[in-house]
Amino acid sequence: MEQSFTIIQDIINEDFRATLAEPKDTEAVMALLTETAEWLRSQGSSQWSALLEGEDSHDTEGAIRRGDVFVFKKGGDVAGMVILMRKPSAWDSKLWGTRAHAKDGAVYLHRLAISRKHAKTGLGRSILDWATEGIQFEGKHTMRLDCGADNTTLNAFYARHGYTFVGDAEGYCTYEKSLGLNEC
Repeated sequence: MEQSFTIIQDIINEDFRATLAEPKDTEAVMALLTETAEWLRSQGSSQWSALLEGEDSHDTEGAIRRGDVFVFKKGGDVAGMVILMRKPSAWDSKLWGTRAHAKDGAVYLHRLAISRKHAKTGLGRSILDWATEGIQFEGKHTMRLDCGADNTTLNAFYARHGYTFVGDAEGYCTYEKSLGLNEC
């Protein structure tokens, strides 16, 4: 596993420890993703619904092995997680086009999820901020993410947190934010 990052803030919201997910966290991470997909469905969204059918387009288990998944624990419980990919996935390449390549200086954020037990506590916002301020990636200067174009709440959330709208493709909006501290 390539370790090209430094966690500079390992505690967020006073109670949650940020750490690289380990293989032993896989079951808890998958349970969190399933819980989130079920909650999204209960809200009328089909986002992440493939997880409920056993399909994982982000190969979360492989992402854990590669060192791309970070968990936020309170005690021994996984309260939140995020995938931070240092290389664009096929999905990222499709959405970002020629801008997405292995040496583009970007980290790709996927699957930010919060346990319903910790919903509405600000943990999601804190994880989003941590991804650009609490960790440094060697050779990376930009954080990129995408979300459904029809999800006005999520699009507004990213804009409020300093992400710049870049464009839309395939029914998704793309955003990016400078990592500032991680200048090459």
